[in-house]
Amino acid sequence: MNGFPVLAQQAVPGEANWAPAWIIGLLLFFGLVIFSYGTRAGIIARATTKEAVRQPLFFLLLAISAFLLLLNTFIPFFTLGSDVKMLKECGLAILLISGALLAVWTAGQSITNEIEGKTAMTLLSKPINRRQFILGKYIGILQGALWLLVPLTLIFCALIFYKVGHDQRENTQEISPVLEYRDVMGMSIPVPHSDRMEVVSQVLPGVVLVYLEVAVLGAISVAIATRFPMVVNLVGSFMIFVIGNLTPMMVAQSDRVIQNEAVAFVARLIATIMPSLDAFNISAAIATGTDVVPAYPGMALLYGAAYITAAILLAFILFEDRDLA
Repeated sequence: MNGFPVLAQQAVPGEANWAPAWIIGLLLFFGLVIFSYGTRAGIIARATTKEAVRQPLFFLLLAISAFLLLLNTFIPFFTLGSDVKMLKECGLAILLISGALLAVWTAGQSITNEIEGKTAMTLLSKPINRRQFILGKYIGILQGALWLLVPLTLIFCALIFYKVGHDQRENTQEISPVLEYRDVMGMSIPVPHSDRMEVVSQVLPGVVLVYLEVAVLGAISVAIATRFPMVVNLVGSFMIFVIGNLTPMMVAQSDRVIQNEAVAFVARLIATIMPSLDAFNISAAIATGTDVVPAYPGMALLYGAAYITAAILLAFILFEDRDLA
């Protein structure tokens, strides 16, 4: 991850070109639709998505996360005019935790329980092989997490839109109106005010990277679920989440403070094997109101895709000779 470009830069109007990102996003979306409705593994994916959305945990996470977002909006942080920054940082953390919990829990419920309950053997007796089973389960988990994060993101953005004006009022500044009128083909069209929308748009790259981090944790959880029970999956995924966010600090401390070759080697080995989840965390840059360089999410996408591919290949190997009888 040291090869990543500079994380963020001060906002320069018109400098960031996000058109390629939108094109990649649309291609990934259409690819997901084609996979879900045009392949055998897509049948498993659709069933897994329905299972993820219908389980009580989905609605519990949705309700608790929405409540916490509302709570963070209306309870003052006593930050002397920086409540919007704290709302953005806390909101991204809420999205990450809720999405990761749903992905890990669904992997255990959908894969481990089907293996132990002999349901997987029934599915594999049909013209669906083991690799299609694992791939379909993983895509279904991703779609379930997406269905959770989309409404939470809309709520999050609406609350930030409101909070900008609220903070301006509290700081006795000029309050940006909710709507402004723009001339479109000779007609005056009301649109959300640009000042508020600028603050809202700053969190969107962070939301995308949150989903990428959830996707990486989901792939690891799928690999663990092929061999181990639910409890081991939850504990193992939590440990990987913690270590993955601490690996840059471990390497830095081993090089600068401890200065021991053996310790530094172990730290680098762990950092190489474990996912560098800290690379998906740009909440500090977003909270300070800087624009993220478009190349950074692109590099994070490549890194996430590489690690997801490795985790799914490991899941294929672990599940290939798993006794289902």
